[in-house]
Amino acid sequence: MRLYVAAAGAAMLALIGGSVFMAFVWPSGDDRFAQCRGSTVSGGAGEIGGPFTLVDETGKTVTDADVITKPTLVYFGYTFCPDVCPLDAFRNGEAVDLLAARGFDVGSIFISIDPERDTPEQLAFFTDGMHPDMIGLTGTEEQVKAASRAYKTYYRKQDSEDEYYLVDHSTFTYLVDPEAGFLDFFRRDDSAEAIAERVQCFMDAT
Repeated sequence: MRLYVAAAGAAMLALIGGSVFMAFVWPSGDDRFAQCRGSTVSGGAGEIGGPFTLVDETGKTVTDADVITKPTLVYFGYTFCPDVCPLDAFRNGEAVDLLAARGFDVGSIFISIDPERDTPEQLAFFTDGMHPDMIGLTGTEEQVKAASRAYKTYYRKQDSEDEYYLVDHSTFTYLVDPEAGFLDFFRRDDSAEAIAERVQCFMDAT
């Protein structure tokens, strides 16, 4: 596991960033997955997610259709994140393993919001340490912004004169299905077990 640059208050900043997204969220309503959802999005689940074009760990340009081929946990973060991102990514990998043990095939994706530093090679190194099947995606600044807008995420690079800058960002994990689209999101305090339970509920419902 690589060493991460320590920075006081980074986790709190990430959680503050997450509050921007929370403005779009209300308690759950009625739909065919109501028994599975933890929350619902104003305007419906169709308001979150959508097409994107990014670059994978091999340097190949891919679309959402190429990488979301099964129910998938999608997370926006960056590899130089000192604590929040590696903890969340590792937890998502644990949830995938818990589901695999129950016979459910679920993917995981880590989308970088720091394309300046997160090259395909850097992402491959990071995701390999989180889960062997996790897919890392980066791209141009515009490609990353477009994907972030589609998922209503927040991120902002902090002002810094050196290479060790931090990026404030929202910290939600999204469950996306290739057929149904966005299904639900998970917060930082959701455990791997809790995520696996809710994902299984969605998969059982379909």
